[in-house]
Amino acid sequence: MMRSQLSHATRNAQIDIIRGVSILLVLFHHFNIAYRLNDTALTRMVGWDALRAVARNGNYGVTMFFVTSGYLITSHAYQRWNGLSHIDAKAFYGLRIARVAPPLILLLALVNALAWAGVAIFQNHAPMGTPVSFWIVNLASLTFWMNVLIGAHGWANYPLSVLWSLSVEEVFYLAFPLLCLALRRESQLLAVWAVFIVIGPWYRFTHQADEGQFLYGYFACFDGIAIGCCTALLARRWTLSGLARTLLRLGTVSAMTFLYLYWPISQSNVFGVSAMALGTAILLLTSRGGEATLPALQWFGRLSYEFYLFHLIVLGMLRTQLPPPAVSGNEKLVLLAVYLLLSALVSMAIARFYAEPLNRRIRRWLGPARRPLIDNAERINT
Repeated sequence: MMRSQLSHATRNAQIDIIRGVSILLVLFHHFNIAYRLNDTALTRMVGWDALRAVARNGNYGVTMFFVTSGYLITSHAYQRWNGLSHIDAKAFYGLRIARVAPPLILLLALVNALAWAGVAIFQNHAPMGTPVSFWIVNLASLTFWMNVLIGAHGWANYPLSVLWSLSVEEVFYLAFPLLCLALRRESQLLAVWAVFIVIGPWYRFTHQADEGQFLYGYFACFDGIAIGCCTALLARRWTLSGLARTLLRLGTVSAMTFLYLYWPISQSNVFGVSAMALGTAILLLTSRGGEATLPALQWFGRLSYEFYLFHLIVLGMLRTQLPPPAVSGNEKLVLLAVYLLLSALVSMAIARFYAEPLNRRIRRWLGPARRPLIDNAERINT
């Protein structure tokens, strides 16, 4: 089978749709922060309250990413090593480096270059009054504690702020193979992940006065990834008939939509994050065996990692050329379309000509033992 055919055959279209929805929620959330859409024709059509309800909870898109990431990492590790107790830690870390490092390094290079060139929005700022050097920001980005830096100093660098979620994921995955090898039994792994699932809402509840903690702290977010990991193991034993699966999916989507639209994350995060994560887990459990017919969302989902890392580069350049106070009314809708189009072009180009080729090259260089049948399926977007 040719490489392109193999990649197409081993992807789950419904999971790509989940990721496509997630990244669009994040993109829309960030655009509305920059260019408040309260004076457009769309606002007059659907109402500002409705539009704001879609925009304000973009962080729930990241929650959905966390669950999907945990599910895919666990599922593919189980396939690759015929069970989690046989995981090859060295190969696991090599695969993560191959996927995560090339786009991350490119992002840092672009932001540092633009800041050095004097583009103000890409330079560091001191929202809490304490300046942060680029050395510290780069170090936090590369060693995965950007969320800690944000909690301590605020949003010190605009385009690199997205790395808070990558920090959460990679710290979790640093321990993932070590836990699998130390515990070996699935029941013990499930017990450890259950502890994270319980700690999550408790941690968010006890840190309500600190947004940097209840939204971005490690223990505020680990529960989503842990739910995804548990879901992957459950999916190997759980089956549901076609009608029951469809009804469960419809009910879950309805409940998640209601929560998303009617309860601001600033108020709902304690159990809302858990509810959105569990809803995503149900969608993943019911994603097997079904066909999807939403190619645009699938395409966004396939490129979700590149979209997530680089969309603020695009938005930052737009904000530099067209400052938000100078844009009003329906001009914002035109700019929204331009922003989505440019983000799509940038993400597609980076994935096709840079990230994927380097991913394959690093894998060959590291030489982790792998089964060719699932090689392409493991090009995971975080």
